[in-house]
Amino acid sequence: TMADPQYILPNDIGVASLDCREAFGLLSPTERLYAHHLSRAAWYGGLVVLLQTSPEAPHIYALLSRLFRAQDPEQLKECALKEGLTEEEYQAFLVYAAGIYANMGNYKSFGDTKFIPNLPKEKLERLVLGSQAAQEHPEEVGELWQVCGDLMFSLEPQQRHLGLGNEGTTTYFSENCTLEDAKLAQNFLDSQSLSAYNTRLFKGTDTDGKLCFQVRLASILREEPAPDSDMTPKLKNYEFEGCRFQVSRGDYSPLLRKVVEHLEKAKAYAANSFQEQMLGQYVESFTQGSIDAHKKGSQFWIQDKGPIVESYIGFIESYRDPFGSRGEFEGFVAVVNKSMSAKFERLVESAEQLLKELPWPPAFEKDKFLTPDFTSLDVLTFAGSGIPAGINIPNYDDVRQKDGFKNVSLGNVLAVAYATQREKLTFLEEEDKDLYIRWKGPSFEVQVGLHELLGHGSGKLFVQDDKGTFNFDQNTVINPETGEQISSWYRSGETWDSKFSTIASSYEECRAESVGLYLCLHPQVLEIFGLGGPEAEDVVYVNWLNMVRAGLLGLEFYTPETASWRQAHMQARFVILRVLLEAGEGLVTVVPTTGSDGRPDARVRLDRHKIRSVGKPALEQFLRRLQVLKSTGDVAAGRALYQGYSAVTDAAPENFLALRETVLLRKEARKLIVQPNTCLEGSQVQLLEYEASAAGLIRSFSERFPEDGLMLEEVLTGLAKADARFWRGPKETPPLKA
Repeated sequence: TMADPQYILPNDIGVASLDCREAFGLLSPTERLYAHHLSRAAWYGGLVVLLQTSPEAPHIYALLSRLFRAQDPEQLKECALKEGLTEEEYQAFLVYAAGIYANMGNYKSFGDTKFIPNLPKEKLERLVLGSQAAQEHPEEVGELWQVCGDLMFSLEPQQRHLGLGNEGTTTYFSENCTLEDAKLAQNFLDSQSLSAYNTRLFKGTDTDGKLCFQVRLASILREEPAPDSDMTPKLKNYEFEGCRFQVSRGDYSPLLRKVVEHLEKAKAYAANSFQEQMLGQYVESFTQGSIDAHKKGSQFWIQDKGPIVESYIGFIESYRDPFGSRGEFEGFVAVVNKSMSAKFERLVESAEQLLKELPWPPAFEKDKFLTPDFTSLDVLTFAGSGIPAGINIPNYDDVRQKDGFKNVSLGNVLAVAYATQREKLTFLEEEDKDLYIRWKGPSFEVQVGLHELLGHGSGKLFVQDDKGTFNFDQNTVINPETGEQISSWYRSGETWDSKFSTIASSYEECRAESVGLYLCLHPQVLEIFGLGGPEAEDVVYVNWLNMVRAGLLGLEFYTPETASWRQAHMQARFVILRVLLEAGEGLVTVVPTTGSDGRPDARVRLDRHKIRSVGKPALEQFLRRLQVLKSTGDVAAGRALYQGYSAVTDAAPENFLALRETVLLRKEARKLIVQPNTCLEGSQVQLLEYEASAAGLIRSFSERFPEDGLMLEEVLTGLAKADARFWRGPKETPPLKA
């Protein structure tokens, strides 16, 4: 029987290589050494994610690591064919292995669904046991297969998705923890001013047989006596709401030791004292288990404005904790893309003029344009469960309010994410595909720059401060929608997010995307990006066409059962599609068709001759309305407008609910991304690149830890075994001390 396609990675999955040769080439020798050691720290730390994902993930990683250390993918293939696997079955195994490496575990980083090998279990067993690694170490490889073979393939309901208790799999909590336990633990942590970011929660019996919750912090230090720090007084037993809590530390200790070793080495090559102090605080955080130290490090990081080599590392995003408060480890190192940054800088220099082109009166524009802190970087290393296309960090609210944050676009990740092979380009007419492929990159650069700088950077909020003073002239400012004076505004203490709450981020994304579409029609903008003549018109066409297609693709992120959107950005693009459809006159059409496979398909069409005559006025009216309702804080009208356009129904002529099924049927598996390695030869740092294939991705990991691969496998399986009792079945209450 074939596995359900949602639980496998297809043999023809897209694989792409991150290209940062040019950016790396422009670094000085010192900058390269700094980037190298930060990359090493990130890769060692990224292995923590295996221990944060599922009980079997560290064992699967160790097994694959052993197989490919003994034989590269080509050599192992001979062995596979000899053991009776078909070419397709071996390719399925390579794709599975590449998927484990790319997601740092056996659950997809986007969607949190388990994936299993797409070949019969007995075939994979023959390959494992017939491999060179098994010939050399039969007991050890045999034991690894014993431990993880069944779990690799199992699709029991509880194992299909990440989740808490009976809802799914997680290793942030022992299996016997419930949602009630998670809430209780959060209240406990709050009562002690402890952050959950670097913790896991284990429910078990204490040495006296009593029930106890162990909050375990990630740190190098374990139980050994250590010099006092802000953490020492917190490491003890507590009584809280009738329950016993024990705060201890030392989670992932041997992996964090390697992280710290390389952060210390990077310090010698730091460009300034902010970087030195930042690294010092990160070292303190990972040594002691202190999130306060990580916050201090983040403050120094924000003060380090526009560095050539940018990085961030730690327990950062909490999407994958089913309770939403524990951070997954990630570390990235990226390099400023100088040519892209120069274009964005020219855009900022023209901002004052371009803002005047936006379709609202001058009174609705900020008194002075504040350039958002926005940089385009090329990623050298991104270790963790997946690579985002942009980041806006830190996530600590107190730091964001007081010190600010950084907003970063990862240019070479975007380039990869949007480069699509022609045959996988869904929902476009044949004659549009070549244009789309040719101009997607340049149009995306234009849209990202306009979206981030002039989209998020534009527009004023009308505010009355706590002394009663207004930041606009009540007598003269007229609402262009009503022709009357301004009748609503923000009071002291109210913010855009607090007022518009659940729709705030999607509404703002929609406003920024609309600004991009609107201003890309301006010849001066296209000139800044080196575009003119017919080429410029092609870029405009592809930018608008891409938005229309993205609106359709966004339906994947709409949940009909709850009538809600799971993704702010996708919702925003769907809204724009609706606005352009409403403009009429055949500007945009979405046509259901039948594919060559006989199953439902669809095509989006955009009439390029009507973009300026029909599209621009419709967008102008919509954009003005978005801005006016935002400026005046008119939540009721803002909600009505936005939710009206966000509604997904079966109304003719589009039948979006039916189209959603087509979108799900045709969706492309998320690409796997191959990253380079850096290695030190004498005092020179070399960049090692790999081919864009499953085998290339596997090779990049085989060569990532050349001197300590075996040690790391033993560390990972050792740490996993030490806690295995917590995932033996939810009925058990295991002892906290093994």
